[in-house]
Parts: sequence; C-alpha cells; structure tokens
Amino acid sequence: MQASAQNLKLFMLLLGAKPPGRHVEQHDYFFGIAATLKDLIPDIKTFWRGTSANLHIDGWREVNAVEGYSIKVVPKAEADIASPNKLFFINLGGYQSGKLEEQHYVVLTVKPDRALAMQEAKKTVFFRNNSITGVKGANSHIDDKYGIDVDDIYNIDEMLAAGAKQQYHIQITPAEGLPEDEVHLGYFRLDKL
Repeated sequence: MQASAQNLKLFMLLLGAKPPGRHVEQHDYFFGIAATLKDLIPDIKTFWRGTSANLHIDGWREVNAVEGYSIKVVPKAEADIASPNKLFFINLGGYQSGKLEEQHYVVLTVKPDRALAMQEAKKTVFFRNNSITGVKGANSHIDDKYGIDVDDIYNIDEMLAAGAKQQYHIQITPAEGLPEDEVHLGYFRLDKL
C-alpha cells in the first residue's frame, strides 16, 4: 500500500557493509523517500547490491530542516518549482598528520547553486583544520559534490531511487524556529527495522 505524500519523509542514511573481498567495513550515504525506514529496505538493497548479508544502517535522520528552511516531500504535480534553492549534499575529505586515513565531514546546505554551496562548505572548521601543511596532495578537498549541474554533479532530488524521482519533489521553504533534525546513531540491522 502506497503511503500518502503527507506521510512521506526524506531520509538521509549512513549505510555500512563489508563487501565481498574487502577487509574493513565500507560506508556510503543514501537518500530515500518513504513513510518509514522499513519502507526503504528494497531501495537500500538495490542501491548497494552484493552486500545483503551484512548491509546495515549506522546512522540516519529525517531531513526536515536545513539552515532555516523546511524540507518536505511533495508530489511532482504539486511542486513549486519557482524556488531558486536546492538541497546540496557535500562530502568533505581531509587529512590529519600521523593518521593513516582520510577524515570526512558531511555538509547539507540549501543554496541556489553549486558554487555557493561549495563556498559554504569551505567555511567549516573541518575544511580549515584537515590539511597537512607542506605535504602535496594532503590538503582539504571536496570528495563528492552533489548539487545541480549538467555533468557529474547531482541535486539530492536526482540521487533518489528512480520511482521516487519520477513521483516526488523536495520542496524547500523558508521557515523560522525549526528544531534541528535528530540524528540517530548505532547499528541498525535491516531485518530488525
């Protein structure tokens, strides 16, 4: 049974799995539209094929509020496409001396274009503090940029599963006094949702 658009939410999930042939758990971000986390399971499994045995959620949030904007899921037929703002996901990467790993920091931001979204991301404490001075290639950088553009950069609307992309739109509306989205962390098995 399909949920009404009033019950649908945009979810941001941090997925974890140990793909075949890997030595450590890998992670990726997934955005989906559903009434509940459980309703996302088929799309999650399609998104990360080949890891069903150990695929799980390490963290999630309903995306309802970002930087003073209300985020709602609406049917495409009811969408107000006049809004100049887009919801961007930016994955920052950087290095710290003595750590044999790349550090990451995720930014969700509402901006009218990719350039302004990247400017905002570069203002973060993470971006300023995760470079190793004097080491070529060890500076902070933007690993994955999702925003509106014509080539290899995507708006979060475009990161959704095919069915959700065709049916729904992410409506961004200015709103004051919204509480911050709650972030849920832990090990959430898909079969226990």
